[in-house]
Amino acid sequence: MLEGVLLYGADGTLLYANPAAHAMCKACYPRDLEHGLTLELLVPRDALPQARSQGHWGGHLSFGQGSMLLVHLYFTEEGGDHYLVLMQDLQRIRAYEQELLRRHAELNVRLTAAQEKLLQAEKLASIGQLAAGVAHEINNPIGYVHSNLGSLQEYLHSLFALIDAYERALRSPDPKAMLPEIDQTRSRLDIDFISRDLPQLMTESREGIERVTRIVRDLKDFSRSERDESWKLADVHAGLESTLNIIWNELKYNTTLEKDYGTLPPVECLPSELNQVFMNILINAGQAIGERGRVRLSTGHEGDEVWIEIADSGPGIPAESLQKIFDPFFTTKPVGKGTGLGLSISYGIVAKHHGRIDVASTLGEGSRFRIVLPVRQPKAAA
Repeated sequence: MLEGVLLYGADGTLLYANPAAHAMCKACYPRDLEHGLTLELLVPRDALPQARSQGHWGGHLSFGQGSMLLVHLYFTEEGGDHYLVLMQDLQRIRAYEQELLRRHAELNVRLTAAQEKLLQAEKLASIGQLAAGVAHEINNPIGYVHSNLGSLQEYLHSLFALIDAYERALRSPDPKAMLPEIDQTRSRLDIDFISRDLPQLMTESREGIERVTRIVRDLKDFSRSERDESWKLADVHAGLESTLNIIWNELKYNTTLEKDYGTLPPVECLPSELNQVFMNILINAGQAIGERGRVRLSTGHEGDEVWIEIADSGPGIPAESLQKIFDPFFTTKPVGKGTGLGLSISYGIVAKHHGRIDVASTLGEGSRFRIVLPVRQPKAAA
């Protein structure tokens, strides 16, 4: 024990003293317990009468070498009169508390690092689960861009052939005589069709490349680690669209997506972490509705808060499971379909943003997750 414990009989005889009491008395008093340090010398003169009359006395005792003891004296008549003395070395207590604070800070640093690693691992695990769908979403535009490039190559051959015909006409003594040949070349190469199709082909190819660029950019933003990101004012709707861009292949085959976006101010947040919350809940909604269903995505602004609501038309969540959905590793999905960390991590991210997640579910009708966030973070947190 850090506290010194002494037990005295009614006549002042020392009955017990623990090692901490011996050390404190030896360090602070001219005499120690083994050389005549009686109860009367241990505490001030008024301590014994007060303890006998009131049952307790307490006070701080200062000593010349800068030491200070907090002493409590208790008196009891049960089983014979006894005095119990509890002593605390305040310097040692403060040093112990500082050591505890240091260890607590160290543990917080380790916990923060572990949470960041877990968050990053869950992000990468999510991307891994979506890898096939993301690859499909990239392969589609890449496929028709590749096909368009093949057509473009043929068009270029045709256009170069027409240019050669014009050059031959310009070099001939009678250019007008070459006009029938040029018209035949134009007709044979179907230049009129090429002139109509070429702008559309280039537009489609450009859109395909932009589609791939958006997916890659969104993946990069989504997979960014916390150390790479700082609190910033962000467009929540842009985050939702970015997330939908990544996971759309998971939703488009069985989901009718409805959007009802309100007018939202920029929100102070960690954008990539909020995007992970959106992704986790949207994927859960898509998986909940089964073969075919509806997911409604709506937003709104009330006072100093914004809200994002994701509702599905699935079977709903049983009451016994509803209380556990934010518990780590709890999942109702089959083995291999989920880690059980998605909603738990989402809950932690929203709490980190000083927000909350409200859940309502009715069996047979579906579930609704509402994420409520402050527009600005509290000053202390910032």
